Amino acid sequence: LKGLLLVNLGSPDSPTKKDVKPYLAEFLMDSRVIDVPKALRTLLVKGIILQTRPKKSAKAYAKIWWEEGSPLVVISERFTKKLAAQLDMPVAL
Repeated sequence: LKGLLLVNLGSPDSPTKKDVKPYLAEFLMDSRVIDVPKALRTLLVKGIILQTRPKKSAKAYAKIWWEEGSPLVVISERFTKKLAAQLDMPVAL
């Protein structure tokens, strides 16, 4: 069985501080995103970054947010549907 799997880094559920904070926590705690020992990464992310960045990031997301949702998610879903219509194999996002 052949198929195509598309991936992206995700997006918060909405451009609000409440939704941006857990998204940033999950994203930035990934060792492939911040490549330092877990103790240092935890200190940086939870002790410093998550104290100020969610509010700033929420404002930035609000500037680009579409009525349908996150541009990254909307475009990825549209692209997945178009590929699935063109290819003779399953396509998943």
